[in-house]
Amino acid sequence: MDTPTTMLAPLHAEVRMQRPTLFLLHNLGASHQEWGAVQRILGTQFECVALDIPGFGGTSAGNTTGIDALVDWFQQEVTARAPTCWFAVGHSMGGKIATLLAARSRDGVQGLAGLAGVVLVAASPPCPEPMEEARREEMLGWFAEGGPTRADAETFIDANTHRPLQGAAREAAIRDVLRTDPIAWRAWLEQGSRAHRQEQAAHLHVPALILAGREDGDLGEAAQRALNAPHYVHAAVDIVADAGHLIPVEQPAWLAHRIAAWALPLAARALPPAFIQLLDAERVAPRMRARLLARHATPLPLSESALPARHLAVLSALAACLLPGADADDLAVRAGHALVNHESDGWRFADLPTDADAWSQALDQLDAAANGFSTLAPTEQQALLKKVQQQSAAAPPGAVLNPAQWAHWFEDARALFARIWMSLPSTWAAVGYDGFAVGGKGAHSPGYEHIQTGVTDAWQLPC
Repeated sequence: MDTPTTMLAPLHAEVRMQRPTLFLLHNLGASHQEWGAVQRILGTQFECVALDIPGFGGTSAGNTTGIDALVDWFQQEVTARAPTCWFAVGHSMGGKIATLLAARSRDGVQGLAGLAGVVLVAASPPCPEPMEEARREEMLGWFAEGGPTRADAETFIDANTHRPLQGAAREAAIRDVLRTDPIAWRAWLEQGSRAHRQEQAAHLHVPALILAGREDGDLGEAAQRALNAPHYVHAAVDIVADAGHLIPVEQPAWLAHRIAAWALPLAARALPPAFIQLLDAERVAPRMRARLLARHATPLPLSESALPARHLAVLSALAACLLPGADADDLAVRAGHALVNHESDGWRFADLPTDADAWSQALDQLDAAANGFSTLAPTEQQALLKKVQQQSAAAPPGAVLNPAQWAHWFEDARALFARIWMSLPSTWAAVGYDGFAVGGKGAHSPGYEHIQTGVTDAWQLPC
């Protein structure tokens, strides 16, 4: 057979390193100013947008007091700026708001497709926040008849730090508490912090970095692992030494460097800006937007019991041979999920055993024939695969599949990897496929304006 073993020529896609946007949400009783030191460190790598939650930082709460209204407000702040690669960073009460906006992105809400990750800093969880009722009542009492006294503000700040803040940082924190709108303060303690949104926030596929102060009380490490991490499919939990609850002002340098180290690699794999802009357009149906975002997300790892590590290693090496330049490890895990979940295109060669047996036998046979397929040089891997394809490969001892069956399996393998790769939004972006963007208005779908060869609509992606 003269058919080449590689599916495509090497991909020379340009590395699209965007300057991502960080939307920074503060703690109860704080303002955008608590992020000042963090912003100064991150400013060259990120576009930082530190916001005052309504009722804080000298603003009026107005009617934006309930948790849903706060998420609506945050959504408007994001969509007004139309970022194509952005992160939601939420401290304490801001964390609950960030998580609930991530849930809207997961559900395909327009304008949120560029969300690349969530950073939760000593965050309030989607469930009611753990808090002793006596302390809640004390805090409500400070704002029972207008604003708090300076002593009340000092008590609040000191109770939330491991070591007392000094100088300008302490004065700024106290001043923020004193200028908080009593309506917003009471609404959070009585409603927002108690809101049940666990089901709404379930199974978020966007990555999350969850940080806790080692000396924090109610929202320390135990609470973060139990109440926030389970909502995210991909969650990394890290502990900040020598910090209580006010991490952005207690350990700003550590926090800034930790955010950058985690977020920049995620930004590097973000979908291109033009693709995100189209994905966020009204002409894309929310269900389609949600499905594509879920498909772009990193797949879950596979346990050894589901797929042996030796098989995963061969799958990764096989993916690298068939699709040079693609993310071979990612494709291998996706292929593994397809095999474990018995997904197929509905076709199989009649002379092969069941798919599960055929793949297991073929991968073992390939590994044995190469004496470690993943350890071979790429040229040697290609040479062996060509022999398998031509039915001339020497069968290793104990081989189960005959040359014809082995060649048929390899044909199935090429089809599987091609199908997976072509299903990915990153591939659609690379080849300029935009057919997903014609059904956003249901029965009144905008469709295409021009259908003749060589003529494209203004909204279409460049090929």
